[in-house]
Amino acid sequence: MEIALVIVLGVLLIIGFSLFAKRLGVAAPVVLVVVGVVISYLPGVPEIELPHDIILLGVLPPILYAAAITVPVIDFRRNVGTIASLSVLLVIASAFGSGFVLFMLLPDLDLAAAVALGAVISPPDAVAATAIGKRLGLPPRLVTVLEGEGLLNDATALVLLRSAIAVAAGGVSTALAGVADFAYAVAISVAIGLVVGAAAVWARSRINDALVDNAISLLVPFLAFIPAEELRASGVVAVVVAGLYVGHNAPRYVSAQSRIAERVNWRSVQFILEHGVFLLMGVQIRALIDDIDPAELSASQAVGIGLLATLTLIVIRFLWVNPMVFILHRRAQRSEQRLLQMRLGLAELRRTPPTDERGRRRRARAERLYNRLRADLEHVRRDGLDWRGGLVLSWSGMRGVVTLAAAQSLPEETPYRAQLILIAFTVALVTLVVQGGTLPWLIRMLRIQGADRNWENRKLAELLAELSTEGLQVLDHPERAIGDDVQFDPKVIERVRRDSTLRVDAAWERVRREPNSSTPHRQYRQLRRAVVLAEYEALLRARRDGIYPSRVLSRAQAMLELEETRLDSH
Repeated sequence: MEIALVIVLGVLLIIGFSLFAKRLGVAAPVVLVVVGVVISYLPGVPEIELPHDIILLGVLPPILYAAAITVPVIDFRRNVGTIASLSVLLVIASAFGSGFVLFMLLPDLDLAAAVALGAVISPPDAVAATAIGKRLGLPPRLVTVLEGEGLLNDATALVLLRSAIAVAAGGVSTALAGVADFAYAVAISVAIGLVVGAAAVWARSRINDALVDNAISLLVPFLAFIPAEELRASGVVAVVVAGLYVGHNAPRYVSAQSRIAERVNWRSVQFILEHGVFLLMGVQIRALIDDIDPAELSASQAVGIGLLATLTLIVIRFLWVNPMVFILHRRAQRSEQRLLQMRLGLAELRRTPPTDERGRRRRARAERLYNRLRADLEHVRRDGLDWRGGLVLSWSGMRGVVTLAAAQSLPEETPYRAQLILIAFTVALVTLVVQGGTLPWLIRMLRIQGADRNWENRKLAELLAELSTEGLQVLDHPERAIGDDVQFDPKVIERVRRDSTLRVDAAWERVRREPNSSTPHRQYRQLRRAVVLAEYEALLRARRDGIYPSRVLSRAQAMLELEETRLDSH
């Protein structure tokens, strides 16, 4: 009963202070950490210590999977170099840089153990940064980079942590063996993630029950994480790969109803788990300080070292990100030169029509490659990272979930273990409160412009027009889609055509007029919504009178709710 009460109170605190943080204009993780610290020192509050395995196995996989299934693969591909630089190379540099500082400050700590702690505090948590960025309107590319970094840097840190602990214990004798262990972990994890993702999509494509489908979806992150960890690979990488695969392929094979339910379920799970970890981080502070042995190293000294480690990590990130932004600009220039060369080569291919099937395939591949490169370059031109984006990216180094769990996974025989955990928690708390608290101010001061809504509306209208043109071709020969033995009423065909073009007309109205102007589509939506609400009131009266069976009422309610959701989404 006591555990249940703690869980209920925790969820209520998460909901209440998340709403409060939104009113303050501050990221909820920052507020929840501070609230947790305050709660830990209230009289009568017991010490709360959660085994790190529960977070690593029970919390981290669903959080990462929920984020991965929503990341567009095309954006991930366009920024894969930047994401790899931040989530792999920067994490390694941060781990060794901060680890060397700790090695110099703590005489009884060997270099491998110091690097292990460096790996604990090296991966930033993108939850607070992306929450702030989306609310304040950061450019989509910057948000994608932060999300991608948050997905993969945990894997780098945990694999590096495992290798460093093995070196400290004498299990891996050479640096080359550590590199080989790292490469093995990544390769096996990617393979497991692809297999689990493909199996999940295949199974869900053959299920017509949205409830069962979502039950399978909830199991996918664990089905990817557990085998990878058992094979001494990276469960985090396996979960991320599975999530990216499912998110990219589910629209092709899984029903729309199941995907809508899946999105709602995972957003709820992600909200509770992410914010719960930040609240737990603050609540555990008192227990950490009480475990400190002042004879080895006092709590105040450990906090001081944690502040120095925080400064080291911030400096390393600034020194890494800003040259990376410069390199990205140079790479964009080279891409323009490459695009020009491809256009010249493609023009040569077009002048000489292919004479065989091999030539036609070669020309088709060249056309696809050219179109992809041109689209990528246009994306970079519109949404490139400039020096202001580099500053935001440099300051978005808040630590969180993995730091909380990985710090407690250090072996019991590690020197200064309690102090090292407090150092890691100091880094996490300071970065969340200081960087997370000032990031909105930095974004406003730099006056970074987010996505151009009018341009996006125009592109949406163009896309819908293209889709509608393709879709309406079915009406030219409806018997091919339905069957030759069906006689079609011309009024039915005209009604389908009118409903299809209405969506395109509404998209163009959003481009040409102000969002709040009284356009025909807006009037239609308002009137249609009023009709649906009146129907819903009638449904409630019918349910009160008990005239219709409950199953019939439930089906009618689901239909009205779906219609209301469709109207509200425009």
